[in-house]
Amino acid sequence: MTYRVAVAVSGRGSNLIALCDALATDDSARVVLVIADRPALALDGARDRGIPTHLLADYRDGAEWRRLLAAAACDALVLAGYLRLVPADVVATMRGRIINVHPALLPRYGGQRMYGARVHQAVIAAGDRESGATVHLVDEVYDRGTVLAQGRITVPANATVATLAAAVLTVEHRLLPAAVRAAARAGHPVPFEFT
Repeated sequence: MTYRVAVAVSGRGSNLIALCDALATDDSARVVLVIADRPALALDGARDRGIPTHLLADYRDGAEWRRLLAAAACDALVLAGYLRLVPADVVATMRGRIINVHPALLPRYGGQRMYGARVHQAVIAAGDRESGATVHLVDEVYDRGTVLAQGRITVPANATVATLAAAVLTVEHRLLPAAVRAAARAGHPVPFEFT
């Protein structure tokens, strides 16, 4: 049986596209719905691949989320560049079945407003020698849920926000599909080895 995944997005959707491309030759899982909190380029990418999309009327309305996820018979929800908190009642309904990919090695550089360039700037400002991406379970607090896996890179001495962001994004594009495949094998998101 194919593991059915909904993906929530807020932006251009590079992680969504990487996930769809990785699953194109894999019958274990597929993206069956893309949800956005705002008009986003990611919705166009989903439509181009024949994936149903939905622009939320109110991202805080848990009932709207639950209707969508139930109608699509989703086994899991993946946050791929989704920048808002998922409503607490949705987290409660889907506890243990929502994952997020974050562009840092949590627990460092997580939390509200820690996304995109801000994360990479913080890594550089701290002089960290290592960065990467984290896939974690989602709970009611930004970036607090159990870590399932991390992909690591060495931060070059001359790294800029742009070059670090690009390097971490390549890790995200491999880590997220690996997380979905691991979840499909187990029937729910699980910790897994990533190299």
